[in-house]
Amino acid sequence: QVQLVESGGGSVQPGGSLRLSCAASRTVFGFYAMAWYRQAPGKQREQVALITNSSITNYADSVKGRFTISRDGAKNLVYLQMNSLKPEDTAVYYCYAVSESRVGYWGQGTRVTVSS
Repeated sequence: QVQLVESGGGSVQPGGSLRLSCAASRTVFGFYAMAWYRQAPGKQREQVALITNSSITNYADSVKGRFTISRDGAKNLVYLQMNSLKPEDTAVYYCYAVSESRVGYWGQGTRVTVSS
């Protein structure tokens, strides 16, 4: 069973930065893909950033140029660097991993609040 544990959420002012981390219970390079999703109050969960096992990345239009997804194989971590944060980035952020057999796994989420 794969476990994903997010950390790094918190409160920040508009224009600020946060780095989220997702600790996986096995090597992050062993997954078909890993992604960050977010869910704001009253809204559906949406994919924010994706990185494949070929290191191809994809971002939601709303975060392009501001967010960066990356992996650290030595530490079994996936990061989401978030810069120039806006109030509309406020949400619970979830780590998601897809195994080579296309089984999906979710973390428990970490809350990000962007407010002045």
